[in-house]
Parts: sequence; structure tokens; C-alpha cells
Amino acid sequence: MKNTVVGLGEILWDIFPERKVLGGAPANFAYHASQFGFNGYAVSAIGNDLLGKEILKSLEEKELNYLIEQTDFPTGIVKVQLDGRGIPTYEITENVAWDNIPFTTRLENLAKNTTTVCFGSLAQRNEVSRATIHKFLDLMPADSLKVFDINLRLKYFSKDIITTSLNKASALKINDEEIVKIAEIFELQGTDEELCQQLLDKYKLKFLILTKGTRGSYVLTPYEKSFLATPKVTIADTVGAGDSFTAAFVASYLNGRSIAQSHQLAVEVSAYVCQQHGAMPRLADAHLELFR
Repeated sequence: MKNTVVGLGEILWDIFPERKVLGGAPANFAYHASQFGFNGYAVSAIGNDLLGKEILKSLEEKELNYLIEQTDFPTGIVKVQLDGRGIPTYEITENVAWDNIPFTTRLENLAKNTTTVCFGSLAQRNEVSRATIHKFLDLMPADSLKVFDINLRLKYFSKDIITTSLNKASALKINDEEIVKIAEIFELQGTDEELCQQLLDKYKLKFLILTKGTRGSYVLTPYEKSFLATPKVTIADTVGAGDSFTAAFVASYLNGRSIAQSHQLAVEVSAYVCQQHGAMPRLADAHLELFR
């Protein structure tokens, strides 16, 4: 049976001025992981509305498994504005379906059979989804991989949420803006690399991914460090690029490739996604054929 790789948390529509695109970091991660041949699942919640029905239709078209409960809350949307470099800013609607993901028997069964999960801080802004996420993490097999894509958005995080998540995580994905915020919250000092090393050591992580936009990326483990420059590409938008980076790295890592090989693939895939519109494009055949 294929490894079951779950993206747990928000699923929503990214509303651009001229279009809407399916998104939500965990769902992006699950979709890209599924493209690499894993048994990917998007786990979230939608409303009893047209936007919710469109989410399910879109996931089915993408052939992505999902466990998405219908709630009495509206389906989530995020208004996205892009600057001249394709960098997004967000307006995230509150008290929506993915804030209220119920914990069900189906979800309990999935958790017990999940080998890898990716979760963030955003879906933990409401206590209902936060409780569901942590029940899921606690029920996963002892040797499973729990990737905390910290994903700090606007005001929707706290020191307690981050600390609890790090204590349950076995890996961390963070970007250059987020590492600065974490240093402030936890009163840490040092270069970005030194800060990452402190987090890696304190929380006994298997690996830590630091992406720095055009300034490259790091992958650190307790035993090695990899740095790669960011390829120069023509950017359509950067929405979902970090999620594709995480998914590609994890897919390669789970397939037994080295940290350096996995990092290289993640950089290439992320650069490709930056050249596409939306967070869930089909990846290039050259990347997808690696594990088939």
C-alpha cells in the first residue's frame, strides 16, 4: 500500500482580482505529494454552499483524495493581492468552515494509518480545528513524519500554538520572514542559520527547511546542512510555491533519496510552480517521473 500523506487544515478559494484558485497550504501540499505517487489526502471542512461544492469538484478533477466534512459555516475564502514581483498579501475571512473541522470516526481511522502529515498554525486559530489537528497528530503511528509548516499569517498565531506544535512535530518548514518573528517571540539571537540550528536542536527535529525567496534555501538535519541558490525564473505568482517545495522534498525524502538530492528537487519544483498561475498546477513530467 502507498504511503498515506495528509495535508491537514485549511482549504479555501484564493480570490484574485481576475479569478479564483483553489488553495490552502495543507491542500496544496497534499496535491503535490499525490502527484509524486503518494496516497495524498486533503483533510478540512467546507460549507453547504456553491463554493464548497466547487472545492469537491476541483479535488475530484485533480484526482486528489479528500476527507472534507460539510459544516454550517461558509466555505473559506482569501482575498489575494499581488505586487509587481508576484508576492502576495492576504485578507483571510474569519469563522469559516475550516476553522471548525470536526473530529470524526473517519478522521480517527485515517490518522491511525497516516505515515506523513503536514499541518500549520493558521488552521489552529480556532479552538475547534486546533483540537482536531492535535487529536489527529496524537493518533498517528509512532514512527510517522509530522511536518509543521509554520505558515504565520497576519495575527493568526500565538507562542502557545507554535510551542505545542513544535513539541509534536518531527520536521519544520519556515521562511525568512517567519524566522524573524520566531526569534522575537522566543527571544532568540543569531543569524537565520543559527536560529534554525537552535530550533532543530531544541525540538529534536529530523530536518528543518528554511526558504528565503530569491536568496536561496537551507535544509538542516542533526548531521548535515544543504544550501542552494534560487533559480532565476519569470514569476507568474509565488502562491503555493513553498507548499510545493515542502511536498517535493518530503516525497523525495520518503523515497530514500539523500538530503542534497531531495533539496535539489524541491528547489526545481518550487521554481516551476512560481512560473505557473495558482497554487496547484500540474508539475513537469521530468519531476514526476523520478519515482515511477
